[in-house]
Amino acid sequence: MKKKILFIIGSPNQTSQMYQIYLHLKDEFDCYFTQFFAGDWLMEAARRLKTMEHTIISGHFRQKGEQFVKDHGLQYDYAGKQLGNKYDLVFMCNDATYPKVARRAKSIWVQEGMVDPLTPLAKWVKRLGLPPYMAMRTSLNGCMNYADIYCAASYGYKEYFASMGTNEDRIIVTGMPNFDNAAQYLNNDFPLKNYVLVCTSDIRETFRKENRIEFIRQCVEIAAGRPLVFKLHPNEIWDRAYYEIINNTPPGTQVFQHENTNHMIANCDELITQYSTVVYIGMALGKPVHSYFPLETLKKLMPIQNGGQSAKHIAEIAKKYIEFEGNGEAFTRANREWLECLAQKYQMVAV
Repeated sequence: MKKKILFIIGSPNQTSQMYQIYLHLKDEFDCYFTQFFAGDWLMEAARRLKTMEHTIISGHFRQKGEQFVKDHGLQYDYAGKQLGNKYDLVFMCNDATYPKVARRAKSIWVQEGMVDPLTPLAKWVKRLGLPPYMAMRTSLNGCMNYADIYCAASYGYKEYFASMGTNEDRIIVTGMPNFDNAAQYLNNDFPLKNYVLVCTSDIRETFRKENRIEFIRQCVEIAAGRPLVFKLHPNEIWDRAYYEIINNTPPGTQVFQHENTNHMIANCDELITQYSTVVYIGMALGKPVHSYFPLETLKKLMPIQNGGQSAKHIAEIAKKYIEFEGNGEAFTRANREWLECLAQKYQMVAV
């Protein structure tokens, strides 16, 4: 019988990345998907009380994830326990929890975006050994040393995750699907060109403070009379964000929410972001960029551009690891030469 693999999906970006990996594994393995789910009783209680509606556990994120699975004819096993399957390998998009289904199998964590700044709260959560989701943002994603193997976007991120406590021998630089081939977005049909693009973040929807009006004013200042276009995060409350923008920007400012962000970046003259991974697309395309992160830090962490081969790279590691007798550290130590050859094959060269 074919070995079974479970992919834990979440946001549209996380779902897309897992699906790309799946395409390289589907012929050899029996593959299933599940939306990200509560990993302990406390998170489950929060979900039942409907306080998680703007997270990947519930609300429109879960609806979109489950619809994606249905539209693509994929097998679905919510939380990995509805069908009674015993999984050989679990792919994780987030290690904010470490559910039983992952602990009972081999596990691979795949980086899906940038990591939020480390806050005092996140430091205390990690120091006290509390569940990492209590940090209230992605500050600790990739830093928990839960999964057997961690697939990182760049050598800079490998260094960062190791400095935060993830065993360096578990971290393999593979590139990051969706952010490893920015050049492809130059060929697009988005109708606008030559504007300053603002990609906002769902800061308020994820229970954090933001002075949105002040941020909008700063964007107007940067634009300096040039056309201004806003792209809202899919998780943002449209009505609130739209009226704030229209009431505090020059006439003619346009606001979008569901258009292709990468195509909009490819056509812009300058990119303004907050805590968004899409800043890396702008950087890879040579755009002037703004971010709440220091630009020197972003340059160090910049995802590797390998022509869109990260998903295949990760799939090859999964195929070899699922047959390996031993944990993640033993796997990387025993296969260093093979992993180096694989890195060369998939152009793992920092830019």
